[in-house]
Amino acid sequence: MTRRKSASDQGFPAVPCYLAALLLGLIQAALLFPGHFLVPVAGGDAAPIGDAAQHAIAQRYFIADAWRWPPLLARNMNTPDGVNIAFADGIPLLAIPLKIASPFLPAGFHGIGLWYAIATVAQPIAAVFALRSAGEKRLLPALGVSLAALAMPLWLARYGHAALTFHAALLVSLGLYLRLVQEQSVGTWAAAAVVLVAILLVHPYLAAMALAMIAAVPVTRLLRDGAGTASAVAGSAACALAVAATMAAFGYLGAAGDGGYGRYALNLLSPVWPYRSLLFGGGIGKEIDATGHGGWEGYAWLGAGLLGGLVLGVLLRPREAAAMVRRHGGLALAMLGLTLLAVSHRVGFGERIVLDLGAVPGFLEQFRASGRFFWPVGYALLLATVVLLARSGRAGPWLALALGVAQFVDAAPIRRDLAAWADARPAWTLEADALRGLMAEASRLTLLPSWPCIAQHDTRSFVLAHEALALASERALAVSTMHVARWRTPPACDDASLAAAPLAAGELRLLLPAAIPALLERVPEATARCVAVGEAMACR
Repeated sequence: MTRRKSASDQGFPAVPCYLAALLLGLIQAALLFPGHFLVPVAGGDAAPIGDAAQHAIAQRYFIADAWRWPPLLARNMNTPDGVNIAFADGIPLLAIPLKIASPFLPAGFHGIGLWYAIATVAQPIAAVFALRSAGEKRLLPALGVSLAALAMPLWLARYGHAALTFHAALLVSLGLYLRLVQEQSVGTWAAAAVVLVAILLVHPYLAAMALAMIAAVPVTRLLRDGAGTASAVAGSAACALAVAATMAAFGYLGAAGDGGYGRYALNLLSPVWPYRSLLFGGGIGKEIDATGHGGWEGYAWLGAGLLGGLVLGVLLRPREAAAMVRRHGGLALAMLGLTLLAVSHRVGFGERIVLDLGAVPGFLEQFRASGRFFWPVGYALLLATVVLLARSGRAGPWLALALGVAQFVDAAPIRRDLAAWADARPAWTLEADALRGLMAEASRLTLLPSWPCIAQHDTRSFVLAHEALALASERALAVSTMHVARWRTPPACDDASLAAAPLAAGELRLLLPAAIPALLERVPEATARCVAVGEAMACR
């Protein structure tokens, strides 16, 4: 993607390009996210929903707790052992400064809404950084890549999962790869290590993708002429060591997820399947999927602007496109590897599995949502396409801008859905005010069913459990269970014993509707100690 400077390269100062990107990001964030979403407080009349509820709960518990070791442990979640908030997707990179600033924050504040705005503002700035790292420093291409980055469907559609919206991490990593391939220095390698550690503290999936791009540096140098390969190997190893050391210090190691590699994979048609596309999505009502688990994790529509620009760029400059792949052989191999990992061993094409390779190595089970690994490929294609177009004669910069405009227009349906989601104020299903009163008098909450006992397709219990935990998190009340993506020791379903145990002083035992038929009769002195609170039963 890089080349030697020539007299035809009209550079532009960095500050105006970054300011333009900043302005575009701020405008989009202001249009998408209302004030109540950005600055939540306890006692609200709207219930948090979905994965965002899990993230908000984790941050609230962590912010309210004392500092512990490992640093990310929140003791009152899943008492008595507590939970590392990284395993509940609590975005440690944001949660740590919020905990430091907690004396100045509103009661019950969490930064999940704020994080969406941060990710939105960072997205175009990171795209300009990557573009300038590729040697393209003119204003019009910078505007084009900013608009396109703000409209990448595989980014915009991630709004259900806060931590994974920080795709700026992938663009910055791509820019660092380009700078390190062109010229290595101790300072740049140190910056790469710091960036990778920061990305880990956002989400491990993003860190794995970023590491793949940084690890491509020595491979590219080796495939070119071998110059600087040894130092690049040392630099990338130092980066990996920094990430591993942080994982050890912050308690990441030794945890495992639920497995299921291949269930949430990339469909081969997904990058060109225009679901939620304004220009081409008419009549397409859902993601393409062959696994039977839905196609959301593998959603990878590249966008009308990017796909059109890619075709045009290859047609206008076929030799340069081929040379770009050869010059960045290490990155090309990394992108191929990430794509294969995303597709998984059960290859879906349309609505059919066309290849099943059978059993896979156990370590791959850590990558249950493998479809996500296509994201860096999408950004590499975007950057390469903008560079190709921008250097296609006098009209090139305008073509790069046109790509961004087309991409931005095409993504209008996703922005509309995101804005509606952020502004939604769903009512509580539980009797929130009554439960807040009971929780104010309690010292701990035993929630039944506990999380491992909720059936996989019991959506209602999933929602109600999130609501109960969200109410408890408003005052960081110690709770018996928690929704966690990864565990060191996976909890067993033992609700019968929990229900039958004597009620302790200060304990509030809350039975959600799904647990009442089997467990209420097990609660000691249930007739005297339990009362209906809406559809739930509260015992104390």
